[in-house]
Amino acid sequence: MALVDKVGSAMDTGPGGVVLTSVDALVNWSRGQSLWAFPMGTACCAMELIAASFSKFDFDRLGTFPRPDPRHTDVMILAGTITEKMKPVVKRLYEQMPDPKWVVAMGNCTISGGIFYYDTYSVVRGADEFLPVDVYIAGCPPRPESLQDGIVQLRELVREESISPGRRHERRMLLPRPGDGEHR
Repeated sequence: MALVDKVGSAMDTGPGGVVLTSVDALVNWSRGQSLWAFPMGTACCAMELIAASFSKFDFDRLGTFPRPDPRHTDVMILAGTITEKMKPVVKRLYEQMPDPKWVVAMGNCTISGGIFYYDTYSVVRGADEFLPVDVYIAGCPPRPESLQDGIVQLRELVREESISPGRRHERRMLLPRPGDGEHR
């Protein structure tokens, strides 16, 4: 049941016409529902990223729209091997994105260098060496369904945040995140 349906049924059964929430919750809910993605495909994972935009997977219903301009997006989706030569360009594009912004690392090469981890001096061993990665999507290459799951995880992460600096709303996540002390 969608949130709008829940609100509608609550208005029918409750005192009617009054919805109480905070501006903080409303802003973060709306941020999570409309994530504009900047696709940054650098290698073979980009084919799966492109396939994710086809009608079969329908990312539009998640409120995620690809846009090729970093100045109008809030999510960077890194897909593929990142070389040392590309690293400053990727970082510059990330810095051009307005705040708040998030990063999704898609594929083993983006997360850890993948098969190029050993014996290759030109490959970055993980995007988190130079960017703050929020969601990791493992796989070689990960399927578009995995990317959809990552976007859903990112939406939950955005709902935890607050417009007030230093404040967070704790929510129970479905999967453990980096930095969590315990795994469920």
